[in-house]
Amino acid sequence: MWIRPGAEVGHVAGSRSVDDEDAIAEWTRAQERVIALVAGLPPERAAITVPSCPDWTVRDLLSHMVGLGADVVAGNEPDDHNEAWTAQQVEQRRDRDVDALVTEWQALTGPLRAWMAEHGTRPLGDVTIHEQDLRGALGEPGGQDTPAMAAMRERFVGRLASRLDPGLAPLALVGQRWSWCSAGDPPDAAVEIRASDFDLARALVTRRSAAQLRSWTTRGDVEPYLDAFAILGALPSRDLSE
Repeated sequence: MWIRPGAEVGHVAGSRSVDDEDAIAEWTRAQERVIALVAGLPPERAAITVPSCPDWTVRDLLSHMVGLGADVVAGNEPDDHNEAWTAQQVEQRRDRDVDALVTEWQALTGPLRAWMAEHGTRPLGDVTIHEQDLRGALGEPGGQDTPAMAAMRERFVGRLASRLDPGLAPLALVGQRWSWCSAGDPPDAAVEIRASDFDLARALVTRRSAAQLRSWTTRGDVEPYLDAFAILGALPSRDLSE
């Protein structure tokens, strides 16, 4: 079954659903992977700029990830997750090194798991997206084929669908095991983007450039659709691989 705008996102071909209990476990596994990635990181590595978040270093992005958890548990979470809110998370931790940030995050694990059990698993999106941002900066691939990544792909393809101009011809995204079409079936779509399941997931969270989307277009003209991919801000100005 192919998902259409407004349809239930969990019915994408090749998708795996994640319930709240599984999502909390996925968040925990992602946190553990990130901690293993950054623990003991020397200062020069922590100071590397993150290509997908070019205003932040590795330490800054980790500060945001830790700060988000602290703010969520404290009930300080604006609906729009605005830039001032995320910037404050970084500034409040400006004097902490990576190991201090890891210690703070580990102390938040239990409270945040309990919060998610009661309020929902929104924090899974942040850790899943930013794990790959960190991996791209540090040149350490991993975590690309997880239920959390599949859940993000399902969630954001629904947001893509809602942003598409209804007057445009059908768009298809075709991966190795996962496919989606805005109307009908992928073989009939006027425009087709074909890439790996992982690259499509990252494109849906605004981590792939317009040039990459053009290079993966195997049928039709992708230009009228590019703005719809700018879900989390402007499309990156450079190609990204994480």
